[in-house]
Amino acid sequence: MAHNRQWVDKDTFKQIFRDHWGPFQQRYPGYQDRHVQAVIDKMLGCGTPESGYPTYLCPHCLEEKRVAFSCKSSFCLSCCKVYIDQWVSHIGRTLYEGVSYRHVVLTMPDALHLEFYRHRVLLADLMKCGVAMLHDALSWFKKVELEAGYVVVLETAGRAGHWNPHLHIVMTSGGLTPQQKWREVDYFPFTVLHKKWQYHLCTMLKHRVGTRALQDKIDALWRKYAQGLVAYLEEGKVPAGGEGLAYSLAKYVVSPPISLRRILSYDGQRVRYWYNDHKTKRRQEEEVSALTFIGRMVQHILPKGFHRIRYDGLHATCKAKKVKGVLTALMVALGRLIKGTYRIAARTSRDRVIASTGRDPLRCTRCGGEMMLWQVWHPRYGVVYDALHEIKRGCYGPHRGIPPDARAEGDWEKPMIQLALTGLRV
Repeated sequence: MAHNRQWVDKDTFKQIFRDHWGPFQQRYPGYQDRHVQAVIDKMLGCGTPESGYPTYLCPHCLEEKRVAFSCKSSFCLSCCKVYIDQWVSHIGRTLYEGVSYRHVVLTMPDALHLEFYRHRVLLADLMKCGVAMLHDALSWFKKVELEAGYVVVLETAGRAGHWNPHLHIVMTSGGLTPQQKWREVDYFPFTVLHKKWQYHLCTMLKHRVGTRALQDKIDALWRKYAQGLVAYLEEGKVPAGGEGLAYSLAKYVVSPPISLRRILSYDGQRVRYWYNDHKTKRRQEEEVSALTFIGRMVQHILPKGFHRIRYDGLHATCKAKKVKGVLTALMVALGRLIKGTYRIAARTSRDRVIASTGRDPLRCTRCGGEMMLWQVWHPRYGVVYDALHEIKRGCYGPHRGIPPDARAEGDWEKPMIQLALTGLRV
């Protein structure tokens, strides 16, 4: 049953799906898919006790606190910030120290969008195609075979939430020759990038789809875009540290097609939201039915197992460790500063709450003591951790039976023995 509501809070996105997901599936049976349903269920169950929870206990006053698990889904607006922090931290461990990077954006004409919507398998080919084009352009420009490093990010949503597949690629500003020599690329030939991207993309589509209608469409695009397709390269190299770029890309990788702050109102039937128009550079507002809004969101749920982020060239997972040693030696020989340039510290959920609210979630509200992890309940497996059970087995003490992120600085042994003797059960 739809509810009349004009205000917007963190539950608004969920409420739209609670009210209209069933009718949407009835109208569009193609979305009656087990994987899509699992994504929606996970998002709707985020932060509810039915999805599982850890129980924390203050060993001094026995105050109890339960915290429902978050879904950690990229489709959930509430988990967006956590995903961004995790991805930024991951990129911080991935980029090579002392190496400069560039950010490349590869787009395509609207006329080709539908092909990638109908044939989702082409999205993987699109990511490979982007790397092949840049490898070709680098080697052509430097007149030598160069292997660069690539972190390829697939984004399918435009600013208004429409289907708009394009690539964001973080690439090393240079590469290794077959003789393991480093060649820096200080200048990129923009004109060549445009034409090579058009050639590689159109050739891939002809080979993978090959219908007469598509070939006619591609021929028309060759005539329309005589200077090639858009291949945007940010001027200058990515500043050392890479954190700004990592945060910029994270919103494309781990966030839903829209953020909560962009939803202006929901009255139970229609949703109003805003976006910054790419062409006019101005804020645009749009009001659509709830079913249309849901359709714009769920079309970006990719097939199960599909990876939006892929690593290629010098960043290929299978050789990253070996390449790191080679590049570190080369950067030192070139006089580059090697001191953990791209290391970005990961933050725990406790750190994030303290940073955003100034309140320690594991500090007892009654006595001020530090709470400990007491029990963990999972909806599928039941109780998966029980501190009392560990205590009775003799696994008590400051560093025994207590997970690292739940250890207190004080002496746990005495209060834990007292709790065990009383037979306290949470």
